[in-house]
Amino acid sequence: MAVLRSIEKRIEALFEGVFGRAFRAHVQPVELARKLAKEMDEHRTVSVTRVYVPNEYTVYLAPQDRDQFSSYEEALCKELQEYLSEHAQREHYVLTAAPRVVIETAEDLEIGVFGIATKMARAARNVPVEQPLPLPPPSSYETQAFTPNVPLETRAPTYALAFEGRSIPLRDKTVVLGRSRECDIRLTDPNTSRRHAEVRPEGDDSYVLADLGSTNGTELNGKRVSHTRLSDGDTITIGQAELTFVRE
Repeated sequence: MAVLRSIEKRIEALFEGVFGRAFRAHVQPVELARKLAKEMDEHRTVSVTRVYVPNEYTVYLAPQDRDQFSSYEEALCKELQEYLSEHAQREHYVLTAAPRVVIETAEDLEIGVFGIATKMARAARNVPVEQPLPLPPPSSYETQAFTPNVPLETRAPTYALAFEGRSIPLRDKTVVLGRSRECDIRLTDPNTSRRHAEVRPEGDDSYVLADLGSTNGTELNGKRVSHTRLSDGDTITIGQAELTFVRE
């Protein structure tokens, strides 16, 4: 154990915000994912009502370790980015931009040893933090025989709640907001009740906002409400948190 800890100390001295570990075999993707999440946890910055985390990660690998990823390095980086995004959502972290992972070669590293440098970069204005993943193109058989030519305006709309740089799809289910860890959207403001309010589907392609008997009430567009139908662009205020009901 003392030998492993000594190796970790030397790697940490090479990079700011870097960690490393010596392995007998090549570095594995699952180990990169676990350590990237750990770096996110260890470099969080607590603000007044939010917890910010880095959004740019550079992974340093020995030449031999990087070679093993050469055929799918781009796909691996995308997978690690998705993993970090999901980890941030689970832990209710705030990202200034979508996570970005790049891999670099460090000639002085040995096989099984890697380092990670983190950075919090500012997002460009008017650019969504995360874009939904594009749907795969239909096969030629589906296009010719089974895909109806439906105009866009006749397709059922989808809705989401925009909150702290994230877009949270509603997907025809009830979303509970509050301070409890069991809520779908957790709000850390102490003025928020454990189960404060909910947004639920009601009727065809419509949603309502309902206060759940909270102590300090729920506001919609600056007015206190108990039960009301939502429209595209409405602002929901709970304590110091603001969420926007949007049509995607």
